[in-house]
Amino acid sequence: MVLSWSRRRVFRYARKGKDLPGGAANANDGELDVADVVVPTHFRCPITLDLMSDPVTLSTGITYDRDSIEKWIESGNRTCPVTNQPLTTFDMIPNHAIRKMIQEWCVQHRSFGFERIPTPRIPVTQYEVSEICTKIISATQRGDYNKCQQLVGKIKIWGKESERNKKCIAENEDAATTLANAFSSFSNASIEKNLGLLENILGILTWIFPKVQQGYTQIQTQSMLSSEASLRCMVWFLNSKDLSSRQNAALVLKQVPTEPLAKTEGVLEALVKMIKEPVGPSATKASLKAIFQMVSSSNIEKEGIIKRCVELGLVTSLLEALVDGDRGICEKALGVLDCLCDYNQGKEVAKANVLTLPLVVKKILRVSGLASDFGVSILWKLCDKSDEDLVKEAVQVGAFQKVLVLLQVGCEEKTKGKATDLLKLLNVYKNSVECVDSSLDLKYLKKSF
Repeated sequence: MVLSWSRRRVFRYARKGKDLPGGAANANDGELDVADVVVPTHFRCPITLDLMSDPVTLSTGITYDRDSIEKWIESGNRTCPVTNQPLTTFDMIPNHAIRKMIQEWCVQHRSFGFERIPTPRIPVTQYEVSEICTKIISATQRGDYNKCQQLVGKIKIWGKESERNKKCIAENEDAATTLANAFSSFSNASIEKNLGLLENILGILTWIFPKVQQGYTQIQTQSMLSSEASLRCMVWFLNSKDLSSRQNAALVLKQVPTEPLAKTEGVLEALVKMIKEPVGPSATKASLKAIFQMVSSSNIEKEGIIKRCVELGLVTSLLEALVDGDRGICEKALGVLDCLCDYNQGKEVAKANVLTLPLVVKKILRVSGLASDFGVSILWKLCDKSDEDLVKEAVQVGAFQKVLVLLQVGCEEKTKGKATDLLKLLNVYKNSVECVDSSLDLKYLKKSF
């Protein structure tokens, strides 16, 4: 609460024997009576009891802070919290009179730690979003770069102002498809000439797409982003030197359907480069997800893609990502590695890397159920009777104990079958090989065979 915070601040100054902000001197030899500093009741939101920063009035005549009442309504409530009357409309009318009174009161009491609340910006409306989308469509059809850049820039500013605006834009049926269409059109014309506009659209799409509900709008947007021009442009951004553009391209690219993505020249090389030279966790996750979609899809010919991934050194990059990656990165890296191990090229490279077994075993039961499933699957594919040294190494790094515990705590039926097969194979060597603690740092573990 604002009042509680201000009292703490006042007492902190009082204890230190300092003057209060604004020039007010301490009273009573270092102590200050703040009993008179009471926030007026009508300045407080009835829901949170905090000082309102953006007061709005509902159809029932009760004023609330905008954020609080929006959360109340978004939670499924359809009544006024104070009167319990059904809301005939969800319109929120800004209460400028109360807001100005609160601002004046804060200025009068600034010496007690109250800061003047800023005048809130009026949230964007669905009508305004639809209107600007219509103008963008018209500018795109004319090929008017300057007008389109101006309009897209306005959407970018709206999004920066508040999360409320972002949600309103994303929920508009035309916003995502309009921007995707403009991106495809101007990409086809010239990437270099339309670079600024394309960068802005790509940045907006990164926060619009996750909020777009599944359905016709999402399918249409994905279709436009799957055009040859759009995909070529995103690959261009992935290979650029601008880190922000590279990250935005990766975040949007993961939304593209697998089949057109896999057919795009240079996309695999660009995504692998993003993992080898990480820009940030979100970009790495997006790149891993896009690659996983390609190497796990049943609708495309995967062998050539997996072979190319191996040639590009993806196995080593995946293992390096596992060393200190968060949950999302570990799950996706293990998922891709599991798919690569379906083919001999990937399996042989994984076997030859000293980090493979220690890292995979270490991640089982330490990240998530999905990561454990992938880890067991990788071990099951790598360990076989013909390679005794590899099986011994798996026992040495604690695979037997990890798989045994996994079976005891429970796992997916498919994983249970692989884990049972592994236990039978590893059991033969568990008493003849010294086991090390798989929870330790195994980065510099050397093979002993």
